[in-house]
Amino acid sequence: MLDAVVVGAGPNGLTAAVELARRGFSVAVFEARDTVGGGARTEELTLPGFRHDPCSAAHPLGINSPAFRALPLERYGLEWLHAELPMAHPFPDGSAAVLSRSVAETAASFGPRDAGAYRRLVEPFLPKWDTLARDFMSLPLTALPRDPVTLARFGLVGLPPSTWLTRRFHDEPAKALFAGLVAHVMAPLNGLATGGVGLVFALAAHARGWPVARGGSQSISDALTAYLKDLGGLVHTDYEVKRLDDLPPARAYVFDTSPTALARIVGFGRYYEGYKYGPGVFKVDYALDGPVPWTAEEARAAGTVQIGADSAEIGAALRAASRQGRAPDKPFMITVQPSVVDPTRAPEGKHAFWAYGHVPSGWTGDLTDVMERQLERFAPGFRDRVLARATAGPLELAARNANYVGGDIGTGAVCGLQTLLRPKLSLSPYTTPHPAVFICSSATPPGPGVHGMSGHNAAKAVWKRLRQT
Repeated sequence: MLDAVVVGAGPNGLTAAVELARRGFSVAVFEARDTVGGGARTEELTLPGFRHDPCSAAHPLGINSPAFRALPLERYGLEWLHAELPMAHPFPDGSAAVLSRSVAETAASFGPRDAGAYRRLVEPFLPKWDTLARDFMSLPLTALPRDPVTLARFGLVGLPPSTWLTRRFHDEPAKALFAGLVAHVMAPLNGLATGGVGLVFALAAHARGWPVARGGSQSISDALTAYLKDLGGLVHTDYEVKRLDDLPPARAYVFDTSPTALARIVGFGRYYEGYKYGPGVFKVDYALDGPVPWTAEEARAAGTVQIGADSAEIGAALRAASRQGRAPDKPFMITVQPSVVDPTRAPEGKHAFWAYGHVPSGWTGDLTDVMERQLERFAPGFRDRVLARATAGPLELAARNANYVGGDIGTGAVCGLQTLLRPKLSLSPYTTPHPAVFICSSATPPGPGVHGMSGHNAAKAVWKRLRQT
């Protein structure tokens, strides 16, 4: 009998398996698709030689993850690559705000009226970032935080809505960039703890950057898999689990799935009925004949580029998708241009590029034209560079990855108490009504992102149970 079976070979499932195998437990992973990866995959979606990330591509939380940093993933091929600028936020007039490794450079891009306010916001936390990140990404705490004073100070700033936090800024460069940071988790700007969401992304960039993985996000999953196999773990692909009986006998079962899928497979009935999923996304992967012709010079040097003319436009786009049930006329867009720094992503002289905008859950329309009109506002002539495109709306994304219910790539809405306490209002979010069944997906704290911390935290609950039995 195995000690643990993990269902789902995404970053969290693989991290949970690695953490258990490192402690001497026998582990096997079962993945429905024919390759590992979940939200961290790389595929040729457009033309030969163009390597695209179907979901996550830039990894500020990955490089800052306490779980990943404790593992020898570089030994297994993971290499982080940094663009000259982690992120840029251009404006229609050709100017741009930037999120740089340098606090001073970032603050200067906001203009003289907001530079000081930004420095005062982030500088108290940066010297203690590693401890703060570990405490924050281990919530809800099962042990005393390493630095309770700093965590409490962070909570005072971060628990209110981002609209409260941005009152300290006067001008749009700071307001728009910060609104865009919050939008990465598809949360309305006035939601609980959204100030903390934006602040975490900013601090992560200043601490270690917003890199891409050389060769694509698949490199993260492949490194975790290779390390797991060296530890004696087994990985089975092309193995869909429909019932618990489909799995071999084990002392514990760990699910890197949505709560809905877990309830269906194990037979929990309506246990997760109150769990909410967020809006979907519409994503386009591009093969380009050259670099994106951004008007703002800063955007040409950035790995990630946020698209939104101002904070009001960003807020309106988020409300349309999450509350009004319609696709926005001017979508806020997150774009990543990995071939700016990684030549393995596209043939010489060409570029791989992706962009997504927010749409209602399960939306069936086509946002391509609207997105490209929005891109043309900031990069005139963009369409002339397009060699090929691959589009994926909410239903296509959900078909590729069952965790993306309705196209929600965060596997759960970031709203209300569910922002912090998910998938149930519980101080033990990784356990379930069945003592041998656990959940470790992005539906558990600390939530969305390729960081493995949900798997890391769940593994702690699993090995505690295994040592008791």
